Amino acid sequence: MNAYPLDAEKVKKIKCFVLDMDGTIYLGKTLFPFTPKFLQDAHDSGREVYFFTNNSSQNARRYIEKLAGMNITVAPDHMLISNAVIIEYLLAEHAGKTVYVVGTPALVDDFRSAGIPLNDEAPDIVVLGFDTTLTYEKLHKACDFIRGGCIYYGVNPDFNCPIEGGAFLPDCGSIARLIEGSTGRTPEFFGKPSRRTFEFIVRKTGFAPEEIAVVGDRLYTDIAVADGTPMNSILVLTGESTLKQAIEGPVHPDMIAESLAEIDRLL
Repeated sequence: MNAYPLDAEKVKKIKCFVLDMDGTIYLGKTLFPFTPKFLQDAHDSGREVYFFTNNSSQNARRYIEKLAGMNITVAPDHMLISNAVIIEYLLAEHAGKTVYVVGTPALVDDFRSAGIPLNDEAPDIVVLGFDTTLTYEKLHKACDFIRGGCIYYGVNPDFNCPIEGGAFLPDCGSIARLIEGSTGRTPEFFGKPSRRTFEFIVRKTGFAPEEIAVVGDRLYTDIAVADGTPMNSILVLTGESTLKQAIEGPVHPDMIAESLAEIDRLL
C-alpha cells in the first residue's frame, strides 16, 4: 500500500518540476513512452521543467544532444548537472588551485572549459566522478594524492546507475568506497542530496523551494535533496528504489507515483 500517495492540491501548487533523468524520463537509451506527454502537458499548464542529473560521466552538452536524439528539446539553462555544482564551488572557494580529475573525458572537458587548472602530477585537490573510463593508473594516482593530504571531493554519491533490463553500473559512490578502502578517506560529495545542490536548484530555477518538486527514482539522492526543506519530492518507481524501500527506509518522499504518467494525470 502506498503510504505517500499523490496529493492533487500539492501538485496544483507546483510551478517547477526538476526531473532526474536515468530511471525517471528514460532508462539507458530507451525513453519512457509517457515522458513526451508529461513534458508537453507540464508546458501547457504553465509550469517550468528543468532536468538535473547526478550522472557525472557525461556533461550538460551531451545530455542535451542525447535528449535531442529522443526528440526532446532542452534549453542549455534548463539542463542542470552535478558537474556544474562542484565546478561553481571550486571557482568560488578554491580559485587558482590545481585539480586532478578522476573522470571521463566529458567531465574533464567541463573542468577545462571552466578554466580550472588541471594537474596529474602534484595537484591541490582530487575530484572523483562517475568514471566509466577508470583505470588502475588513475586509482593509484588518486590514492597517492589523497594519502598525501590533498583536498578530496566527489561529484556525486550514487552507488549505482540504472540501465536497461533491471541492471546497474557501479557509480561514483562505489568507486569512492574502493578509494576509502585504500586511503581511509571519504570525500565530501556534491550533486544530490548535497545542500549545495538544493541551493543551486533554487538559484538556477528562480522559484521558491515550496514551488519546486524534485522528481526522481532514487531515495538517497533525488528524494533526500529535498528532505528537511520546503521543496517537494516525488518518488517514481521506474528506476532504482522500490515502494517497500520508500516506506521502510530512513528517507521518505512527500509523494510516490508509479511513473511520470501518474503525475501527468493531475496536471
